[in-house]
Amino acid sequence: MAGGVLPVIKHLPGHGRARVDSHLELPVIEAPLETLRAADFAPFRALRHLPLAMTAHLLYPEIDPDNPATQSVKVITEVIRGDIGFEGCLMSDDISMKALGGDMSARAAKTFEAGCDLVLHCNGDMAEMQAVAAVAPEMFGVRAERCQKVLECRTGAATRLDPEQALAELDARLRPVWQRPG
Repeated sequence: MAGGVLPVIKHLPGHGRARVDSHLELPVIEAPLETLRAADFAPFRALRHLPLAMTAHLLYPEIDPDNPATQSVKVITEVIRGDIGFEGCLMSDDISMKALGGDMSARAAKTFEAGCDLVLHCNGDMAEMQAVAAVAPEMFGVRAERCQKVLECRTGAATRLDPEQALAELDARLRPVWQRPG
């Protein structure tokens, strides 16, 4: 971090056993919980003090047979925040990946509800980005504090995020994209 690069721990709680690409389909991790704790989750415990981490779009039937890790309250609460002990800002992997189902607003809402602080949408489709933004909860409390710590690590100063200024900067950067013909 001293060199100006902010590391992101990924992909929690572990992607090593995946046999398919989560960009294309949902990997199912069939391993006993004790094996996962001893092998897959263990490396992340040593990095739990870092400020930023990314979830994995993987299904762990031993933990939550119904929801991918990114959208699982149980995986995020019991494994990532509990067993691993990660207390920093948790962001999702790209929710436009095919491992997740539903429309983008449903994907985003379920990801926030599971406990991710930030949701990534990376495919550049403006209508989808607007749908994701429309369901994003207001940032306050512990969620805002975790995100603020990331910002402070990145800037090297304890500056507070000014939402109005950030929105104006984002608008200025996106205006040329929105105004392109076609």
